[in-house]
Amino acid sequence: MRYGWLPWAAALLGLLSFLLVHGSLTDDGYITLAYAKNLAVHGEWALVPGSIANSATSPLDVLLLGLLTFATRITGAAHPVVALGLLTVLSSGVLGWAWLRLIRRFRLAPWVALLGVLLVVANPFLLSATGLEVLLVPAVLLWLVVFAVEGRPVLFGVAAALTVLTRLDLIVFVLVITFATAAIRRRFWRASGTAVLVSAPWFLFSWFGLGSFIPDTLMIKQDQDGLFGAWGYFSGPMMYFLYQPVTVIFTFAAALAGVVFLAAWLGIRFARRWEGFPALAPVVGLGAGGVLYYVVYSTLGVGPYHWYYVTPVVSIATFAVLMAGIWLAEANERPELRRGAPLAALGLGAVVAFGGVGVDLAQGVPWRSPVIFGNWANSADYARVGQELGARLQGKAVAGPGEIGTLAFYCDCQILDVFSDRSQVAPIVQRRISEASAVGAFALRANYHWFDRPQQKRKPEYRLLYGKGPASGPDSWTVTSAAKGVGHFTLVPEG
Repeated sequence: MRYGWLPWAAALLGLLSFLLVHGSLTDDGYITLAYAKNLAVHGEWALVPGSIANSATSPLDVLLLGLLTFATRITGAAHPVVALGLLTVLSSGVLGWAWLRLIRRFRLAPWVALLGVLLVVANPFLLSATGLEVLLVPAVLLWLVVFAVEGRPVLFGVAAALTVLTRLDLIVFVLVITFATAAIRRRFWRASGTAVLVSAPWFLFSWFGLGSFIPDTLMIKQDQDGLFGAWGYFSGPMMYFLYQPVTVIFTFAAALAGVVFLAAWLGIRFARRWEGFPALAPVVGLGAGGVLYYVVYSTLGVGPYHWYYVTPVVSIATFAVLMAGIWLAEANERPELRRGAPLAALGLGAVVAFGGVGVDLAQGVPWRSPVIFGNWANSADYARVGQELGARLQGKAVAGPGEIGTLAFYCDCQILDVFSDRSQVAPIVQRRISEASAVGAFALRANYHWFDRPQQKRKPEYRLLYGKGPASGPDSWTVTSAAKGVGHFTLVPEG
């Protein structure tokens, strides 16, 4: 099969990226791994054993990681980090497979596809969020484009279902690509019916069993006003630029070029030029979806968490590479079209991609800490504290310090936090309903209809506190962080 090596090459890039970062996963990445571990070992949708929660942002990511974690139990113990490595390789290979389909459809040069994969896999913001669904997102989005380009409404519906199960907010891309693509739009009911049939079982389980269609994460993040000071999602890239300008440049440059490309293409399209070009609506939908996604998130009132930028950045950058590659393919067959502009655009993409690789390697091999990082402790120190904490508690509950993922993963104990204890979510839901408009309050009540909102808050026997400087005294652990320096955790009785 011609170019059949491409998915394997993409999978290899995924493997290399995972080997680079696997020892430096962030706390939020370990939240997902803790869910997968509990699902595989205890059959529970929970961050901590025995406490059902709904703070996993990506159901599909947890389900896949849980399945792979269960498969690793053939050796007797579960290995969620190994499962994450397997999923990283599989997601990268699936991304390469989607590029292979697009190569055939648009007669692209294979190096264009490799550039598109590298721009995603080597993105410093994406790698800094490994453990979350950041690599699954570009994979499902590109398959959404593939099936739209090929005019396959049923397979498009399946891809749409997997897309919203990856992250519900990706419905933005589903809608944009659906209504931009005539072949899907004309068979809307077939595509949408398939999407509903595939995704409905999860959402019904989530509504009845977990008490909400959507994860609690959005509600929790919106409740964290002031965590980043004056910075919000819209201005967040400038916040990161102030202390890591090179990283931000090599993360966002291709996306910014893609925005310019999108505006230029729309202008040309409305001027009725380039009439001989292939049907590009799904490709343009990918870029337009990325821009709209950024706009929507800027209005939601969430903080500038770095993984929130991965979706718009990689979708717009992928759109830019696709468009430049298609332009180059057309120019190779039509002498009246000059090759200089698309080659320059792809050259810029290569500079950005290899610049991203340079940023990644400059962090060390393997990473001791992610490029973008703000946790109180590195993952190795958190693992040590979590293991010793679990032995110390002997089954008693502890109130978390504010970061819970890695501690919960290694502690296997009742560490209570808004992400693990839904009794702490209940007052947030009540407050949001009381503050919402009539329409918003109705929607929230419908979403949380099966959620026990009046439930009593659980009371822990201990509290884990974080402080600056080295530890002193009993039940205290010194930790280090590339972002915070030396600090310590102290276990104290809850008064």
